[in-house]
Amino acid sequence: MNPRPAPTTVVRWPDRARPDRRGPAGLLAAYHLRTQAEKGEAVAGVDDLPERYRAEVADPRTAFAGDVVLLAVAGDTDLGCMVLTAPADGVAEIKRLWTDPAHRGRGVASALVRAALAEAAASGVATLRLSVWDWRGDAIALYERLGFVPAASHDPRPRLLYMSRPV
Repeated sequence: MNPRPAPTTVVRWPDRARPDRRGPAGLLAAYHLRTQAEKGEAVAGVDDLPERYRAEVADPRTAFAGDVVLLAVAGDTDLGCMVLTAPADGVAEIKRLWTDPAHRGRGVASALVRAALAEAAASGVATLRLSVWDWRGDAIALYERLGFVPAASHDPRPRLLYMSRPV
């Protein structure tokens, strides 16, 4: 019989209560490597990622200075991550939402998005937006379930969908 997995909690990173926590670097690496492959631009490893993505993996604290980095954790295991950008003109953006594939189907992504909504509300944000590749049907369905609707594009890359919702 398999033991029940530890409950998922969402914490801000860096976590003052757990300064030993590794942080999002490994999760960000997996996110960027998978995304590059899905875009048809597979790379051998982190060192071959575009510079802006390598910088996020190498030093997430600097890359996301001023933003809120959220980690979904269960015990000592990091299950997923997300970045909530610093508010600008009443708008914040969800970026880099990633759940380790071994932990999908457990509500990790939903917990991260709900935590982002709570963080945004506490910061006085009026609108939360995000972008998602059109081939990520499961992610799009999650966002729709959580009240996000299609929004106007602010990035010219093809196949990138935009969604938003009031906070």
